[in-house]
Amino acid sequence: MPITLFNSIASWLLKKRFHQIELFLKYPEEVQEEVLLQLLEFAEDTEIGRTYDFDSIGSYADFKERLPIVSYEEIQPIIERTRKGEQNLFWPTKVKLFAKSSGTTDAKSKFIPVSGEALEDCHYKSSKDLLCLYLNNNENSQLFTGKSLRLGGSKELYEDNGSLFGDLSAILIDNMPLWAEYSSTPSNKVSLMSEWESKLMAIIHESVQENVTSLAGVPSWMLVLMNKVLEETGNENLFQVWENLEVYFHGGVNFSPYKEQYKKILPNSNFRYYEIYNASEGFFAIQDRNGADDLLLMLDYGIFYEFIPMDVYGALNEEAIALWDVELGVNYAIVITTNSGLWRYRIGDTVRFTSKSPYRIKVTGRTKHHINVFGEELIIENAEEALKIACAKTGAEIIDYTAGPVFMVGKEKGAHEWIMEFRTLPQDFSAFVEIFDNALKSLNSDYEAKRLNNITLNSPLVHIARENLFYDWLKLNDKLGGQHKIPRLSNKRDYLEELLRINK
Repeated sequence: MPITLFNSIASWLLKKRFHQIELFLKYPEEVQEEVLLQLLEFAEDTEIGRTYDFDSIGSYADFKERLPIVSYEEIQPIIERTRKGEQNLFWPTKVKLFAKSSGTTDAKSKFIPVSGEALEDCHYKSSKDLLCLYLNNNENSQLFTGKSLRLGGSKELYEDNGSLFGDLSAILIDNMPLWAEYSSTPSNKVSLMSEWESKLMAIIHESVQENVTSLAGVPSWMLVLMNKVLEETGNENLFQVWENLEVYFHGGVNFSPYKEQYKKILPNSNFRYYEIYNASEGFFAIQDRNGADDLLLMLDYGIFYEFIPMDVYGALNEEAIALWDVELGVNYAIVITTNSGLWRYRIGDTVRFTSKSPYRIKVTGRTKHHINVFGEELIIENAEEALKIACAKTGAEIIDYTAGPVFMVGKEKGAHEWIMEFRTLPQDFSAFVEIFDNALKSLNSDYEAKRLNNITLNSPLVHIARENLFYDWLKLNDKLGGQHKIPRLSNKRDYLEELLRINK
């Protein structure tokens, strides 16, 4: 099929979907209630459906009263039974695909079920919607005159007892519809290569000859690839390699620490950045406006959402609320019920609503990735905004960072200890630390209170990481590429101690 004809057909189909999106924008509560009741009806004859008598649940209130909120550890036994061949336990259709979670370097892996319904009605539907929203906002786009350079699938799929597992990106690539494969580079064979450094060169070899119009992948790893492209081609910016580049679709980690570095290799004020929010458990939100810093919550993907205010998360009075009861500006932990058979499942992410008409969110961090040893409740959103401020005022550029607590010993006060790898060191390092500390105070009143006159917390202790420290650490842990991320904040010192040992 000629590329111009493909472009015209694809654009027409994607824009047609926008009318369906308008339905949940206009009737969000009704759409979410319908999703919940359809999930319950579909799964009423499963083991879990019979246990909780799904057939008699007729409202959200019934659902909330009947089913407990669960963590992965609590549902791991039933997932393991399915991985070994049992079916119809938590979802009625056959589940043979499992996304092996790899968000951080935690030793314990999670195997998240991915049903056929989730592949089609969530993951692939969301990919089309991302393009739909982008094209709706950019009518002169020439996106489909070229290809999308995708970066994912750091490991091939592995078979175990008749089930398959691997990175979510590997599952998506392996089951990719023809239209998506046709418009992407590199080939599936290269995308699923296991060894990261060989894979980098193979991607470059295949892709530099293509007319690449968009990029898609996790910011940290895409930046590594892009810099390698420039190194191998001898060019100064990416438009010298791909003159028709127009947009970068990104997700997985906060983009703020990387944006200035991207602007240097993509020096065009018309270049677009579009953020997505997805995970092994599902695809949740898409940036729906040019230049926006919040994301539209997608309500018709077979996912029912609930939210736990973080001020009661894990407490005896913890309670989840439905979408229609959320408030703006409150930090919530997400609970999801999905078309892969996850029922009231904590995914471990936190969000804050910026709008209720329509429902838009900002991802603020992880329930486990924060520092709250001294009552300071420091979250990733605080850290990355403070780093942005400190970098802007001192001319610094951050590549990666992590932080943990310095515990009180005897009469010694506590502190936060940071390891930061810089692309460009601050002009005055002491000033950088002071500005960073003051920015954290301005962004987080609990942190400010603990820092007042060093009452509980001393000034942050910041180490400058050697070049490639985080890259080498991920390599040592067999975590290069794909969806692997540096754990930013922790209440423990495990990551910190490992990194300090090899920071030589």
